[in-house]
Amino acid sequence: MGENEGHGAHMDVAMRVLDAHVAFTKQQLLQSAGFVEFVTEEVDGLLGEAAELTLAEAVTREQIKAVAHKYAVQIPVEGAIPELVGEIANRLYNHRANDETEVGEVVDSRRFDELVDAVADMGVTHRLVRLVLNSPVTVDACVEAVQRAVVTAVDDGRHVESAGLAGSLRGALARLAEPAMPAIEQGLGHLTRTGARFVLRGNSTDADEVLFGTARETWRKHAGDSVGSFRDLVSEGDVEDAVVLTFEFWRTFRDTDYFHALLDEGIDHVFDKYGSTPLAELLAELGVGRADMLEEALRFGPPVLEKLDERGYLDAVLRRRLAPFYASDAFRAAVAGTG
Repeated sequence: MGENEGHGAHMDVAMRVLDAHVAFTKQQLLQSAGFVEFVTEEVDGLLGEAAELTLAEAVTREQIKAVAHKYAVQIPVEGAIPELVGEIANRLYNHRANDETEVGEVVDSRRFDELVDAVADMGVTHRLVRLVLNSPVTVDACVEAVQRAVVTAVDDGRHVESAGLAGSLRGALARLAEPAMPAIEQGLGHLTRTGARFVLRGNSTDADEVLFGTARETWRKHAGDSVGSFRDLVSEGDVEDAVVLTFEFWRTFRDTDYFHALLDEGIDHVFDKYGSTPLAELLAELGVGRADMLEEALRFGPPVLEKLDERGYLDAVLRRRLAPFYASDAFRAAVAGTG
């Protein structure tokens, strides 16, 4: 009987202490001053520990690789994700801001010129231009363009309907040239190929300036146009196709050994460079400081906690986490003999 009475008294104390603990914690979280104090203490405590704990001590590179492979490789990209991205892209495509914003407001002419100059100064840019100009494919394209132009001119002359001497001469010349077209095309091909190589090689040093000068002129011409005016160039269907192609490429590319090797190598580099760096210092190098942590906690914490309390979730969460301790033998042992 005495044992049962003792157990009942213990449970009564446990429930009263649990109620007090829940009420205290809720007050600490819901009151503005209490929450600020709580968050500040926790952030300072976390950063204090992080100043002594390095990246390599906190996690291993194998653990990070496993997480990276899970989210970059294993998680499916089918279903809702591509559909959602496509819907967002279409919504942005049709947003009225596109019609209310000029191209020059997005990137002004000075910034665009700086970008063009930076791209023009890149070694890879010069090498790509040289590669295109020196490619046999480029020469073949010049040959084909000239041959098509000659064939079209002969064909047009053969069907010319203009009256007078000039029209008659063009028609006669076209008919005379028609039997010789195979030889003409062969000769044109040889001459054009030789000339194209000469012209392309001779103008290769000026190609960059022509290319980027054209880009600047095109930009200035359209800087006053609205962003939405480019819908004539890029349709809504083009955007949808781009989203589909991107996801199809990513779905295949992420399964390749090449991508896996690059992903692992990138993580290895991070650990090689920052493995012995304290976490607090690493966060600072990533641009996340104490002020940022406090700001975001105070931005999201109070409204979320208030909504949880309104629906009774906060009380339920706290009791679910705390009640097992107050019903445990550990609590009974801790308060034994205190009555």
